[in-house]
Parts: sequence; structure tokens; C-alpha cells
Amino acid sequence: MNPRRSAVIYWDTSAVLSVLFEDEHSAVALRRIRRTDVHLLSTLAWAETHAVLARLKRERRSSLFPAAQDVLTTGPWRRLNTVPDFDLVESLSLAWPLRGADLWHLAAAKTLQSELPELTLLSFDRRLADAAKGEGL
Repeated sequence: MNPRRSAVIYWDTSAVLSVLFEDEHSAVALRRIRRTDVHLLSTLAWAETHAVLARLKRERRSSLFPAAQDVLTTGPWRRLNTVPDFDLVESLSLAWPLRGADLWHLAAAKTLQSELPELTLLSFDRRLADAAKGEGL
């Protein structure tokens, strides 16, 4: 019997939000988060997610804020301080039509992949997901 190896998953903000709030991607996100993989959360995803939660709280648009905050804080994500390689950011910017934060996520994941070849990037942003696939993530 060949047991499944744990994967290393880099979560972008869209994937994290699909765990915290029900949307069309939540079933996939919840399936992934329940696996015994290594789940990585960058400081950028942490900041972007907190910005969304704070906006919802300020606008009183979500009674789910306390539960979402708790899941974000106590979830299985390993918080990661990483910096994308400068040259990689430049080359990826020429290869893929991404917004700044998405380019940062892609470059950060590619930078980590040099030490963690099994790393994948989970995103529900179509452009970022396509770029990640194109980059072998």
C-alpha cells in the first residue's frame, strides 16, 4: 500500500476567503483544508484577509466576523514570512498579466518552490491559477 504523501499548499487570499465564507469555491477549499497537508499562509495573504474581515466588520455586513476571525487565527495554516526573489518578480511580470498582489503571491510561491519542490499554489483567481499552473505550481 502506498500512502498519500503530504502536499505543501501555498494559499492565496481568494482560497482563504473561500474557507471563511461560503462561495462557489468553498467545497474545494474546505476539502483541501481538511487534508493533512502543510498549509502555508504568507504575510500578504494574512494582511489581505484581515483587510476584508475588517471592512466587513466596519460595514456591519457580516455577522460571521467572529467565527471567520477565529478560523483564520486557529486554522491549520502555518504563517510564513517570505520575500519573493526580485529577479523572479521581474521575469514573471513579463510572462503573466497579473495584478501586483497576485504577481507577489506567484513569485513568493515560485521562490519557495526551489526549496519545496512539492509546493502547489491554491487560488480561485483565474489569472493567478492559470499562471501558477503554467509555472508548475
